[in-house]
Amino acid sequence: MNQSVRPAGAASDAKTPGTLNGIPRQSTRQPPAGEDRGPRAGHPAGTATRRLRPWQLLPTPTGTPFTFGYALVLAATSLLARYADPDLVASLLHGSSTDVAHLAQSPVLVLVASALWIAGGITSPYAIVFLLVLTALERRIGGLRTAGVFLLGHVVATLATEVPVGFSVLAGHLPDTSLHRLDYGISFGVAASVGALAGLLTPWLRWPVLVGFGGMLVDDLIAFTDPMTNWGHLLALLVGVATWPLLRHRPGADRGASPTGSGPRPAAGPRRAP
Repeated sequence: MNQSVRPAGAASDAKTPGTLNGIPRQSTRQPPAGEDRGPRAGHPAGTATRRLRPWQLLPTPTGTPFTFGYALVLAATSLLARYADPDLVASLLHGSSTDVAHLAQSPVLVLVASALWIAGGITSPYAIVFLLVLTALERRIGGLRTAGVFLLGHVVATLATEVPVGFSVLAGHLPDTSLHRLDYGISFGVAASVGALAGLLTPWLRWPVLVGFGGMLVDDLIAFTDPMTNWGHLLALLVGVATWPLLRHRPGADRGASPTGSGPRPAAGPRRAP
């Protein structure tokens, strides 16, 4: 008659509730309160569920410092433009204009100064788009890269629309007054930010955003009220789209990240004997 052999430690395990006879080294430790118990049913490993709260749509000093600080500056200049002496405001706007004459004299100064004003004031649609889009973009890629996208669109679209004006004046196709065309505002940077943010959205939301915003810009171009600026808006949108490959790759994502992307890869410890 065969006699069953109980593995070492089975006697003690048999007296412990919740263990099975014949299976050694069963852990009976209960995780303390607050300790991660692993993925729950319906939630794959490495997947965190996040709910978007209403106040996260607007900039905050700690969450989106670049957008928050920039918004305060724009609010101040908008109030200045509304309530200050009209002659002073006109002088400041002309001094901040990125026209050909100013770009030839002090390009860096006017490129920065022109982005401190909102054409149309704080009630302009671009002011609302600025708050929503740059807040969302900064929450995804950080303040430094958000500032880079905004500045890239602002500079590229400005130069692409003003430099041809200068050559047209030299060729005699435009009058000399075109060298002093009033041009300022944040619209080029906002358009580039919309294009960049679209690349970080899910496809079902990305294409409606691009088609809707791009269609609005095309309508403005067809109206032919300010063709140079309207072409600049479309170009800035394309500049934002061109940044997709750079923004989708997060710096440091390949260093210390777990395969699921849920956090740092745990340090390798001693392997437990079978």
